[in-house]
Amino acid sequence: MAGKGEWARHWRYERLPGLDLLRANYLRHTFPRHSHDGYVIGAVTRGVEAVGMPGGTLQAGPGSVVMINPEVAHTAKAGGPDGWAYSTLYPAADVVAEIAAEITTVRGTAGFAEPIVMDPQASRLITEVHRAAEQGNALAADSLLRVALARLLRDHGTALGARPGRSAGAGAASRARELLEERMTDPPSLEVLAAELGSSPFALLRAFRDAYGMPPHTWLTNARVRAARRLLESGTAPADAAVAVGFTDQPHLNRHFTRIVGVPPGAYQRERKNVQDREAHLLVPSGTWQNRHHPPTYEQPTGLRPGTPPSTPQEPAGPKPPWSVTRSGSASPWVSPDSPSE
Repeated sequence: MAGKGEWARHWRYERLPGLDLLRANYLRHTFPRHSHDGYVIGAVTRGVEAVGMPGGTLQAGPGSVVMINPEVAHTAKAGGPDGWAYSTLYPAADVVAEIAAEITTVRGTAGFAEPIVMDPQASRLITEVHRAAEQGNALAADSLLRVALARLLRDHGTALGARPGRSAGAGAASRARELLEERMTDPPSLEVLAAELGSSPFALLRAFRDAYGMPPHTWLTNARVRAARRLLESGTAPADAAVAVGFTDQPHLNRHFTRIVGVPPGAYQRERKNVQDREAHLLVPSGTWQNRHHPPTYEQPTGLRPGTPPSTPQEPAGPKPPWSVTRSGSASPWVSPDSPSE
């Protein structure tokens, strides 16, 4: 791809409630272990995405669809030197439940049996949802969304299993989570937390990881980012949101928010403020993405690498999102290396 660069747009189309959209081209960005309260449904359109699931790391290339159920801990990074591009849908749980109730016989909570499937038609439908939303075509976007979800539920849907019984370890993990939510801005140490619950630090660590797919400190960072998203959506300034959820300062929030959500908090909030102004296309270079607006400039991906099967979908035509351009000679300044600590 000429003029290699990373770009991303995470936004919401006001006429499709209950849905977030992310379209991005990542080269070096790495998503640390995290989870979502809704579903993740992504169509890889270029390169390879390596998705770390509880059972191991899986590779997703063009024409494949990544499907992650709510609260499943996972990671994501480039599966090759050229990075990956994708169009992702984040439907809320009630959106999927409504469609599942209408077109499937699944009893209980509907989900997806496999995290990655090769389905070029479904992949193409997902990219077309993005294109229709970017063009402001609510009828097409809503129709395509429902068709895509119906297809995936019909072909790959299943009933999600109930959570494991409340063993002593599971009960301690659940209570630990509640305490961390209550004390998000001033969490206790693992030793103190375990003592309060009548457990040992290592026993609590194992129980928490078994229940939520990540250790308590990683889960807490994820929970803080979720809380910050809600505050940013309500109009809270990033600096105030950072302190409110327990981050040291705005740069601390910026680092973790960008790694988990895929865009910086300022860009995330700006998209929500501009959700009714689809004509505004703001290019904001990665080094100053937080605070500066620039005239619209677009860098078009050149499509698939030689040898890609013709059936795989390419990036949709139509309006391109605002993005940050990072030249291949240096890493994106808003991407931080993964680390196990805050």
